Amino acid sequence: MVEFTPLSAAVGGALIGLASVLLMLLLGRVAGISGIFAGLLVSGGEERRWRGTFIAGLLAAPLAAAAAGYPMAMPQMPSSLVLVAAGGLLVGFGTRMAAGCTSGHGVCGMARLSPRSIVATLVFMATAIAVVAVTRHIL
Repeated sequence: MVEFTPLSAAVGGALIGLASVLLMLLLGRVAGISGIFAGLLVSGGEERRWRGTFIAGLLAAPLAAAAAGYPMAMPQMPSSLVLVAAGGLLVGFGTRMAAGCTSGHGVCGMARLSPRSIVATLVFMATAIAVVAVTRHIL
């Protein structure tokens, strides 16, 4: 586990907030990654351009940080590709069921005081806490 660094966490959170606000102000769009990515697959023209740029930025940022010399922790992956696939399917199913992902509901929806987003974020957090408790302390 990487050591907690409050300054970089605060700067990162501020940048996420700034990006969300700018996307809302300039394009009238919510910065929900699942919705942006899904729209990239089905939309065309101008919609595809901003969505592709947004996703490219998500991929380019950690690569640029690594190129600048910031250490990048290697994620711990399960040894079974079946578990990885099952996890991906469950995340995708949950995202569709909740009509959005943690970024859309947790960052943008809660900032707009959307009751649906507040409930969705509480469910996301409670589920995450339960999963960590089970995997770390029971299994």
